[in-house]
Amino acid sequence: MAQQFVQAKIKGDKVVVFLKPTCPYCTMAQEVLEKYKFKPGHYECVDISNHSEMDSMQDYFLELTGARTVPRVFIGEECIGGGSDVAALQKSGKLEGKLKSIGALQ
Repeated sequence: MAQQFVQAKIKGDKVVVFLKPTCPYCTMAQEVLEKYKFKPGHYECVDISNHSEMDSMQDYFLELTGARTVPRVFIGEECIGGGSDVAALQKSGKLEGKLKSIGALQ
């Protein structure tokens, strides 16, 4: 169930952030991404903190990405990591290119 939920969310050409609202790295990722103008429906934050399958989702993140921590940020179906990774990609100038490559920006 958790695997299907995650796969359904990351399918296609959008940016998905799996997060917990109290996590400072989740906030960091959101703040960086919210600087960009996304096409409608191409940016989604998914709060897993109260989800009945939270532990199973995090186990699946480990299997899929090598880490079970949040945030898990996906651009298209590629996980680019967490909050520090998103900030580093922006600082290096590579984040915008990744977002444009899936057609997520206006």
